[in-house]
Order: sequence, then structure tokens, then C-alpha cells
Amino acid sequence: MIKNYEKNNVNMRRLKTLELNGFKSFHKKTSLDFQSPIVCVVGPNGSGKSNVVEAIRFVLGEQSMKSMRGKAGSDFVFKGSKNLPKGSRASVSIYFDNTDKIFKLPDEEGKNMNLGFDTVSISREVYTDGVNKYILNDSEVRLKDINNLLSSVNIGSSGHHIISQGEADRILNASPKERKEMVEDALGLKIYQYKIKETERKLERTENNMQEVSLLRRENAPHLKFLQKQVEKIEKAKELGDELLSLYREYLKRESVYLSKEESRLQGEKQKISSELSELEEKISSTEEGNQPEEENMKELSSLEQKAMDIRRLKGELERKLGRVEGMMQAEEERAQRVAEIEIVSPEKAKEIFDEVGKLVEEALRKENMIDIKPLLERMKTILRRMHERKDSNNSNSSSKQIEELNKDKAELLAEIEKISNEEKDISNTVERLRNENKERMEAMRLKEKERFGLKVRQQELSSALGVIKLKEENLARSKEDFDIQIREGEPLVGQEIMSYKNFSVEDPDNRTLQDELHRKIERIKIKLEDAGLSGGGDIMKEFKEAMDRDVFLLREMEDLTKSVESLKKLVADLKEKIDTEFKAGVKKINVEFQNFFVLMFGGGTGSLQITAISSRRNISETLEDSDVENEEEEEITFEQGIEINVSLPHKKVKELHALSGGERSLTSIALLFAMSQVNPPPFLVLDETDAALDEANSRKYGDMLEKLSSRSQLIVVTHNRETMSRAGILYGVTIGRDDASKLLSVKFDEAVAIAK
Repeated sequence: MIKNYEKNNVNMRRLKTLELNGFKSFHKKTSLDFQSPIVCVVGPNGSGKSNVVEAIRFVLGEQSMKSMRGKAGSDFVFKGSKNLPKGSRASVSIYFDNTDKIFKLPDEEGKNMNLGFDTVSISREVYTDGVNKYILNDSEVRLKDINNLLSSVNIGSSGHHIISQGEADRILNASPKERKEMVEDALGLKIYQYKIKETERKLERTENNMQEVSLLRRENAPHLKFLQKQVEKIEKAKELGDELLSLYREYLKRESVYLSKEESRLQGEKQKISSELSELEEKISSTEEGNQPEEENMKELSSLEQKAMDIRRLKGELERKLGRVEGMMQAEEERAQRVAEIEIVSPEKAKEIFDEVGKLVEEALRKENMIDIKPLLERMKTILRRMHERKDSNNSNSSSKQIEELNKDKAELLAEIEKISNEEKDISNTVERLRNENKERMEAMRLKEKERFGLKVRQQELSSALGVIKLKEENLARSKEDFDIQIREGEPLVGQEIMSYKNFSVEDPDNRTLQDELHRKIERIKIKLEDAGLSGGGDIMKEFKEAMDRDVFLLREMEDLTKSVESLKKLVADLKEKIDTEFKAGVKKINVEFQNFFVLMFGGGTGSLQITAISSRRNISETLEDSDVENEEEEEITFEQGIEINVSLPHKKVKELHALSGGERSLTSIALLFAMSQVNPPPFLVLDETDAALDEANSRKYGDMLEKLSSRSQLIVVTHNRETMSRAGILYGVTIGRDDASKLLSVKFDEAVAIAK
């Protein structure tokens, strides 16, 4: 539930949310949503509720460690506890409603530009090594940018929008000059002070630039004068230059035509020779193809020859085997015949047989080849068998069967020999054919080799001709280089007009004798110009023009800088006048509100601010050199504005601030600060136990003032006062948990009323 008066303030709420993460006693991420014009933060001492106020100071860019109860940036990082580890960084983020685009940032020209976000978020991070970061809507920025942004909504560096216990009467204790700065800050005039400082820095830079430009002009003057004299000499030599330009036009035109024709001619010859060479290379390549006998053919021939040798070897073995079979058949027939005729062998016959066997044995012993020995052994076997043979029917049948088997073997051998002979014949025919083919190929190869030799000779002739053309091309390239050198050497003498030869026309361009004469004339004029010391005339003219252009530029720059200085000085004067005007008008408005709040707090009396002049003195010492006169001291008196506070309490004669009691000073400072906030209200006010010293009656007045203030600014109030709590729409309670870290509890308005009662 939210109080009725809050409904009228919805449109003016700016502060939306405050987030703390690792900041001081808040270990975990903690959020405070400001959905009510008055939000109270309550809690016992030591719970960390004041850390909420310091978090607001911190995120808005406060640089005073003392005001945030710290000595270094690392003091803001959670230190850890028995149950929680220490943190590595602390961060605070604050979110503002910017749907009507009131937040502004100055652009490069110093003009305020609306920040195009519906919500403006400002974050500040600090690490244990003390490094700070400022982040605006997820982009890292400078502290200066944060200050400029906050100034656009009347949140300044003096902290008039954050009032802590013990600081409420700071404005009473301040000097008149400090009070003036606080009032200027409350009136939103700091933005103009920033602009004045920025303008003065620009003015200083501009004046320094003017000195640099003046120095550059003085440095440039002698060189410019020297170049001026050189230019006068160049102008006197212009006639020679005109004549040289005329000669250059004709010479360069003739040379360019000659070089172009020569290049075209050589290119034609080169192309013709290259084309013939290309054709020759194709012919030579074709003669190299198919000259050697085919590798497959040679492999086949070798394989067939090897196969023929193997067949002949096999055929010999078969023929020898056939001979053995035929010998065995003959022996078997003879044996059969002898068996038929055999009778009882006489001793003489037996001796004859043994002698024959002995001879056969001796003959076999002399043989080395088993093939030759085997028939002898067969014969011996036959003779010995014949000794025991008898003339009966069994022996006769055995011989017939043996002869039949031998005939069968003979037939098989003859068939195998015939088959092998036919295969041998086929292989011999194929070998002969392949040999003839190779012979024909070798003959063709000799013819092609002869043809290739002739082609190679022609190729060498063409390559030599091509080499001659290459030499001519190299000579042509040198001639082109000489041509370019002529242009480069002539350009400083006659300028860019030397290229006008391209549009020049000549007759008889191939006349090299005339060309040589033109070249000699050109060289003679160049020597004259060089003797005159004007060979670099083109560069001198160019340098003189650049120097003149630079001097003109510097002169214009000086004029622009002078205008800029005048403009900046006028801007400073206008800003100071604007500050003075708005300051005086603002003081009048503050006095109206101050009087209202003063009467509300004291039930009468008067309270007002008065602008005063403050004088300051400065000693000026001058030392007189080479003199016995003692140093003289003079005082320079300057005047500045300040603020004095005048009060008159009802029913009392007290009119001096120092004569007020502690409670009266507290009420006076609160009335003045509230009055300042009403003239140019900031988006929010933070009041940190400013009601601690108030009694019950003054607490009600204080509460009334809070409700009045909340119509224009959101209020974040740290308090122990029940009356103050009763004016809040939301209460945030801060407690210390078992883990020694601060925790936040939110209490709605109904609960707040119950607590207040």
C-alpha cells in the first residue's frame, strides 16, 4: 500500500533502483527499489544502514575517503568473515528514469545533448588494488563525464543532496565563499563553472597556439625572403626556359615516335620468331615420340626367347627319354628272340657272357653322364637276365607285355614331342616377327633423329636471332630510360609543360641526324641554366609557392585564432554574467523558501541569505636589479562574492549563528538545505539521521517538511525516529546476519504504521 499523496508524484520520480554488490558490509547483491517518494532505511547501530548512504556517495563519484569512512579504495570491498570469504571488488549501480530525456552530456563543441536512454544507469567499481571504473549504460567513461551528466539534473560535487548526521550544519560552519559554492551547486550553476573552466583551458590552448603560429611565421620569414630573390632570378631566365621547352617538345616527340616504332618492329620480329620456335618445339617433340622400341615389345621378345630356350631344353630331354625307350624295346625284342633260341649255356659261352658284362662295366665307369651310363646298365641287366631265362611260355608272355608297355610310352613321348615342336615353331615365328618390328622401328628412329637434328639446327638459328632481338630490346630499354631521364632532368627546368610534347607534331621523325642536333642544343641551354644556378628552378618555384601558401595559411590561422580568443573570452564573460544573474535570482528564491521553512520550524522569526563582497590581499614583490633600492612590497586587493546567513528567532534577541543552540543550529541548517533543494530540486535527497536531535514536536514539523519536499524530490531517509518512519511509503530494514554480512528486509506502509505505533 502507498500513501495517497504518492499518486501525485509518480511523474516526478527519477531514482528507480540502487544495487550494492560486495560493497562494505553487503556481501551479496542487494537491491533497493524506490517506488515511494519517501523511503526510510532503519536498523540498529552497526547493521550497515549508513553504508547505503555511502554507497550513494560512492556511485555518484565522491572522491573524499573521509566522507565515506575509508582511507583507500580497498576499504570499500567486503572484508570477509568467519563464514564468508573476502571479496575482490565492490560495485554500486544506480538507475534513473529518463523517459523525458532530462539527462544531458556535452558534445565535442560543449553543447548539451540529451542522453537517448529511457533508463540511465551509473556504476562504479573498485578493486582491492584501488583501481576505479565508472560505467554509464554499460560503457566505461571518465569521472568528468559522470560529473557533467549529474550536473545536468542538479546533482553536484558539493553533496548538498546528501546530508549526513553531524554534517547538517556544515553550511552554517562554512566560510562565505564555501557557502556560495554550495548555493551555486544547489542552483545547478556548477555546469556553467565546468564550462568556464573548459573554455579557459581552450582559451589557454588557443593563446599557446597563437604564440606557436607567430613563432612559425617569424621562422618562415627569412627563408621566404631568400626564395623571393631566387624567384626573381628564375623569371629573368624564363626566355631560356621557353626556348628549352620548344626544343624539348620537338626532341621528345621525335624520340617518342622513334622508340614507339622501334618497339613495334622488334615486337613483330620477336613474335614471328617466337611463333616459328613454338612450331619447331612441337615438331621436335613429335620426333621424340615413338622413336625407341616399345618397352612392352622388348619385354615380350625377351620373354618369348626365354620360353623358346626352355622348350628346347624340354624337347631334348624328351628325345633322350624316347631314345632310352627305343633302346629298351630293341633290347627286349632281342632278349625275346634269344630266349626262343637259348639252350644250355656251355662254360665257354658263360665266360663269353661274363667278359661282355665286364667290358660294359668298364665302359660305364668311364662315363660321367648318368644318361650315358643308364643304357649300359640296361644292357648288362639284359645279358644277366638272359643267362637264367628258359625257353618256356611264361618268359615269352612277359617279354610281349614289356614290349607293349614300351610302345605305349613311345607313343606318348612322340605325341608330347610333336606338341612341343609345334609350340616351338609358333614361338619362333612370333620372335621373328617382333625382331622385324624392332628393326623397322630402329630404322624409323634413325630417320626421325636425322629430321630432329635438322630441326635443332633451325631452332638454334632462331634462338640466336631471338638473342639478337633481346639485345636490341635491352638497347631500346636503355633508350627509353634515357628518354625518361631527359624528362626528369627537363621538368625542373621547364616545369610540367615538358609533357606537352605529346600533343606536338613533327615531320620526318626518323631523321636521327636532326635528333642528335636537337639533343646538343638542349644540352647547351641546360649548361647555361646550370651556370646561372637555376637548374632547380622548378623546385624553387614549388618551394616558394609552398612557403607562400604556408605563410598565408598561418596568417589566416592567426586571424582565426584571434577570433577564437575573442569568442572564448566573450563566452567566459557571458557564462560569468549568466552565473551572476542566475545566482542572484536563485538566492532570492532560496530566501522565499528559507523563510517558509524557517517559520515552519520555529513558529516565526526570519531567515535569509545575503550576498556579500569578500576581499583578499596578495603581496607583490619586485626585485630591482643593479640597484641598491630595497625590495618594495605592494598589496593587490581582489573582491569575490560570498554568502552570509542572517537569522532572527521568534521571542529571542539571538541574531548571530554562533549564538544558536545545537538544536537551533540543526533546525536552521535543515530549513536552509530544504529551501535550497526546493528552488532547483535534485532528483532525490538523502537524509542520514538528520532528525536525531529533534524532540517529538520538532519531529512532527520535520515530518511535515519531508512530505512537502517529497512533492519535488524523492527522499531516502536513514532514521531511528518513529515519526519520520510513519511518513515513509516503504521501510528498508538493515540487519546483520549470522554470516556477519548486512541483509535487507523491506517493510510495506501498513507494517511501517504498526511499527511506528
